[in-house]
Amino acid sequence: MSALAAAVEPARSAAAAVVPARIALLGTGTVGSAVLTRLSAWSGLPLGKRLSLVHVANSRQAASDRSGLAPDEAGQRLMLAPQSSSLDAIEAALRGVGPRIVIDATASEAVAERHAHWLAQGIHVVTACKIGQGTSLSRWRSIRVAAAAGDTGYGDSATVGAGLPLLRSLRELQAGGDRIHAIAGVLSGSLAWLFNHYDGMRPFSALVRQARDAGYTEPDPRDDLSGEDVRRKLLILARAAGVELEAADVDVTSLVPAELAILSRDGVDAALPALDAPLRERYAAAYKRGERLRFIARLQDGRARVGLESLPADHPLAGGAGTDNRVAIWSDRYREQPLLIQGPGAGAEVTAAGLLDDVLRIAGRR
Repeated sequence: MSALAAAVEPARSAAAAVVPARIALLGTGTVGSAVLTRLSAWSGLPLGKRLSLVHVANSRQAASDRSGLAPDEAGQRLMLAPQSSSLDAIEAALRGVGPRIVIDATASEAVAERHAHWLAQGIHVVTACKIGQGTSLSRWRSIRVAAAAGDTGYGDSATVGAGLPLLRSLRELQAGGDRIHAIAGVLSGSLAWLFNHYDGMRPFSALVRQARDAGYTEPDPRDDLSGEDVRRKLLILARAAGVELEAADVDVTSLVPAELAILSRDGVDAALPALDAPLRERYAAAYKRGERLRFIARLQDGRARVGLESLPADHPLAGGAGTDNRVAIWSDRYREQPLLIQGPGAGAEVTAAGLLDDVLRIAGRR
């Protein structure tokens, strides 16, 4: 054997010995289903061979197979041979050789509460759920400590911007010695869509109904209009930038009037016209100044706020279309002109892609 062949052979053997990462997918709604579709498209391809789906669960049912589940058959397996869904079953389902990864495609408080536990047990976590890092500061710290203790990865790209390189950019800037001075942006795809389409003529309530029916907002649109979702996203960005805020430290100005906020979910649709007059007035005032309404999250000098703003038409955050998120980052190297990151901030397919990007990065750590 030649010297070159002798050098290459161990590398080939090592590559052949690599085993796929074992995946547990929690959540089979729109995002979870998009994850399964993407995994199915990779079947038989090099990317697909790096991952083995061994457990799928929603809030009611679960299906496990330690030899691997076919992604395109996982939904049927849940229906035909369901086992009772239990978070206690995750560690046993993932047992085996290779990296173990939980994909959290839920909006579950109970699942988010388990993130730190799994990380400490050596199980990587990839999530689109903002509850883990976007609520209490103590939980955020627990996740960081557990990841360090377990030498595990926490993939959170999909929690803000549906996989846009927002968190990664913040971390890479700081790793290069840069200091983050301010962050501002449109962080809600649903609110972006609403204010990109609102022209002051059509009632805002009709636009909200259209957005809800199209799946751009939550079933109860107050979840979006209240700014609570944006608060969580801003907290995640702020903490990644080194500003450890509590949720109460973010000043949120809700778009939901008091008479709408107190209603049960069943009464919301009929009361949506309460939004119309206040927003028509805001739009008219902005229009006279040649400005545009945008729902903005801001972090500067350690202070954070969320609410509707009237911006000059040439402002970095006034552009965009559809459900685009648009985020500006000011730092040592971006003092005068901010780094601007823009792209779809909502949608099952882009969120699923962001989740699986993180999964592949973790699987490649070896």
